[in-house]
Amino acid sequence: MAVHAFIFPGQGSQAVGMGRDLAAAFAAAREVFGEVDETLRQNLSRLMFEGPGEELTLTENAQPALMAHSLAVLRVIEHEGGLRLADRAAVVAGHSLGEYSALAAAGSFSVGDAARLLRLRGQAMQRAVPAGAGAMAALLGADLDLAAAICAEAAAAPEGGTEVIQPANDNGGGQVVISGTAAAVERAIEIARSRGVKRAMKLPVSAPFHCALMAPAAAAMAEALAHTPPRALALPLIANVSAAKATDPAEITRLLVQQVTETVRWRESVVTMGGLGIDSFIELGAGRVLAGLVRRILPDAAASSAGTPGEIEQLLKTL
Repeated sequence: MAVHAFIFPGQGSQAVGMGRDLAAAFAAAREVFGEVDETLRQNLSRLMFEGPGEELTLTENAQPALMAHSLAVLRVIEHEGGLRLADRAAVVAGHSLGEYSALAAAGSFSVGDAARLLRLRGQAMQRAVPAGAGAMAALLGADLDLAAAICAEAAAAPEGGTEVIQPANDNGGGQVVISGTAAAVERAIEIARSRGVKRAMKLPVSAPFHCALMAPAAAAMAEALAHTPPRALALPLIANVSAAKATDPAEITRLLVQQVTETVRWRESVVTMGGLGIDSFIELGAGRVLAGLVRRILPDAAASSAGTPGEIEQLLKTL
């Protein structure tokens, strides 16, 4: 019998129309979207269903929207399949904001609390660095060690001193994202090309996530999590920062704060799950990004995505 991990996508997977078919088909999904709308005092579900895309892509909207879609999928699976996540999965994990979705799925946060925390997280991350001062870039065909070496070289400013730049996401499959000051990222792109990295390209993001420039946002999340701490989990989390099992709420609070400024160790997290005997990875929510990364990291594992009524129907046949 397959051993499942449920995994939850991060920012970049959002798209206009996300969740619309779910809401039309299932009351359980409508309840989740309604709870998020009420909590945030915003018709976020209409923005998800109808756009405009530029407003949905704003960090403060994209983060709670992606969580809402993921949790709506989970509630439909539980309701239609008559099952509990904890009875079908060995662990949960999520990419960046997806870690909050994973924790909500495991019962550590309510949907409303996750929505509030992600709204605050998105706002704090956007405010942490003035527009245009930071940047991110993807290095395709680089591993973490090479990306770290490129960042170390790029940190040296021509006029003297150093600037912030570091690996932000080790996604696996030769894909590492770097983050830091705009000038340092531009230098890193040139260095990467000179070192034979297959492709180095700047990403269309609004802030330099997962680097030391996000320290003000980390402080804001520490305060928010002190007021809304995670509760006990129904099953373990594989955490972004440690790429290891976490079950203690106090430890999870610390890891969520660290996650804002530190590398998302997704490749290592997937390897950890494989080492725990996980051979089936099920991505719940928008897009298929994480399932694709899993296939690159663990080619022998099964990886699937469920975000639409048709995909949920197929998934329920296998669970």
